Amino acid sequence: MDILRKAQVFYKDELAGLLSETRDGYIFQYDRVFLEKSIPISVSLPPREEPYQSKELFPFFKGLLPEGWYLNIVSLTQKVDSNDSFGLLLASTSGDTIGAVTVRKM
Repeated sequence: MDILRKAQVFYKDELAGLLSETRDGYIFQYDRVFLEKSIPISVSLPPREEPYQSKELFPFFKGLLPEGWYLNIVSLTQKVDSNDSFGLLLASTSGDTIGAVTVRKM
């Protein structure tokens, strides 16, 4: 499995897991230390040791993506294709976000 891009997922500034983009889709793996707390980053991704795999970006992470005019601004200013969900996720969720989850490029 070739990993194309990888990101750290933080919950309230604590490492919660790793999100990877592969040729076949996406993988989210909770961090072992974070698993001990049994706190989900989303109800759709309950804590478990096995990695989550999906051909599409997980709906929870898709929900963090910019939309409308803000999507256009992020795409233009960060030089990210508006169809590149993973790139947009990295460009728009690494700083101040509405929720408790941030995603940072590795």
